[in-house]
Amino acid sequence: MHLFKKTPNINFIGSRNIAFIFSGFLFVVTIVSLVINKGPNLSIDFVGGTVVQLKFEKPIVDDLGKIRSAVTDLDFGQPEVKTIGKKGDNEVQIIVKKKAEGTRVGDAVKEALTKALSDNPFELRREEKVGPKIGKELQRNSAIAAVLAMIIILIYIGIRFHLPFGIAAIAALFHDVVVTFGVFSVLNAEFSLPIIAAILTIIGYSLNDTIVVFDRIRENLGGLSAKKSFDEKVNSSINQCLSRTIITSLTTLMVVITIFAFFYTSGDVIKLFSGALIIGVIIGTYSSVFIASPVLVLWNKKWTIK
Repeated sequence: MHLFKKTPNINFIGSRNIAFIFSGFLFVVTIVSLVINKGPNLSIDFVGGTVVQLKFEKPIVDDLGKIRSAVTDLDFGQPEVKTIGKKGDNEVQIIVKKKAEGTRVGDAVKEALTKALSDNPFELRREEKVGPKIGKELQRNSAIAAVLAMIIILIYIGIRFHLPFGIAAIAALFHDVVVTFGVFSVLNAEFSLPIIAAILTIIGYSLNDTIVVFDRIRENLGGLSAKKSFDEKVNSSINQCLSRTIITSLTTLMVVITIFAFFYTSGDVIKLFSGALIIGVIIGTYSSVFIASPVLVLWNKKWTIK
């Protein structure tokens, strides 16, 4: 399947400065957002806490303030209270961070809401607890997993291609991770274990597209295109892979957008997971064209790639 009858001749490499400025702007926004928010909005997976999900018999939308006040009075810190599911489900999710000793928090929350909303009985749908020590271990293990993934990728591409290709690929992957963090930070969305899984998935997806382009670049370094400049070879390679890149990205996006839309009104982690993948697919496609390949061009200007 091809989108173009003839291979296009778009000057991607010529637009690299504009792309670098745009990416630099995204990096600045990410840093400013993290500073303003005092770091990412970590879920209880990383900071410890308790999640209580309750289903009420009667509509609960107008009583969220009363629920929040009742839980706040327990002196467990500022809780996060929100409805989940469809409007008629009458389900509420309450998140209390940083304290999760035994069932004390969950039991206290249920007892307080039983008194505050005595005319609206509820049933417990879900209760999860994560201790602060486990949360810190998960933070460390998640960071180690991401770093190890990038190191292994650098080694693989360095052997499979050449070291400059590996460094260019890592630059693109680093770009994808930072921008994804930035989007979540700007939206103040929670970072949980499923989001870390999504970021690792994004790394794999972005790398796959980058390797396809790199493989074509390596093919074009010799043969009939040997007389062309390195910039022209890279640009031709991107254009030759453009149809495949667009088709792959669009088909992937159709799936994750469908999942995101289906779970949009729910509090399910799948919504955030699919949302992260949507961001990652878009950014990953962009970086393979406007980050990885231009970095390779810049390397060649300093040290010739044969």
